Amino acid sequence: MSAVGHPPPPFFKRGPAPLARLVFFVIVSLALLVIDLRYRTLELARQVVAVALYPLQRAAYAPIELYERAGGYLQGLAALQQENRRLMRKDLEAAGLLLRQQHLDQENLRLRELLDMKTRQPVPGIVADILYAAQDPFSRRIVVDRGSRHGVVPGQAVVDEAGVLGQVTRVYPLQSEVTLVTDKNQAVPVEIVRNGLRAVLFGTSGGQMELRYLAANADVQPGDRVVTSGLDGVYLPGLPVARVLRVDRDKAYTFAAIACEPLAGVEQHGQVLLLGQRESSPREAGETADGDKKPARAKRARRKD
Repeated sequence: MSAVGHPPPPFFKRGPAPLARLVFFVIVSLALLVIDLRYRTLELARQVVAVALYPLQRAAYAPIELYERAGGYLQGLAALQQENRRLMRKDLEAAGLLLRQQHLDQENLRLRELLDMKTRQPVPGIVADILYAAQDPFSRRIVVDRGSRHGVVPGQAVVDEAGVLGQVTRVYPLQSEVTLVTDKNQAVPVEIVRNGLRAVLFGTSGGQMELRYLAANADVQPGDRVVTSGLDGVYLPGLPVARVLRVDRDKAYTFAAIACEPLAGVEQHGQVLLLGQRESSPREAGETADGDKKPARAKRARRKD
């Protein structure tokens, strides 16, 4: 109920119509766009608003940035671990190549020394690789990758850069069997370099060697070098064979017990040199021919008489 002369207030306060408000704000917006495009009057206000809202933008972008950084860190860690494994594998491969290079250098040095041995001796030679050792506990033999097709014949001497290894005892088309000087059934006619004393060197069951059939008072001392004498016609004279280790002289026995060790790498290396038969020189051939002619001339003279 209203007072006398005053109307009651309306229950809902009403303003401009919604359509009028829409038209007003559209006109204001268009005016601001035209003024800002033409005179750049709102640039400062825009910068102020951007500076004020920058912390809020950073705070809103922080979770996404943190997620991206975490993902990048994990990816980088995985890539670093993979690169580390690759470098380690490459390092191992390089180490293997380095070891292989060292092995090849040693083999090259040994081959050079073998060829030098071949040059020093006036005989042909064949370089061969050791394939394997014979699986026989009662003998010491090796198998090389050269056979009859390569010109190998039974009886050839086998040496390395240090001395005599053994002798070819069996030949196949593509392989050959070499009996080592340390075999208990192998005997090599030798002589001692210091005094020229001749003897026979035998292999033993323990992989060593011994000089047999020398008197107990024979002039043999530890450290003496033993070389081939060449009396058997198989080994060239002067090839190093062994070194005297110890000499046991017992008056109860007729012969001395003389232990030796081989100079060649009997159980070590992978290449050997197979020496051929000695080639007679033209001078020797001429002497032989002259020697053959002289008996013939003597026979003719006797017949005439």
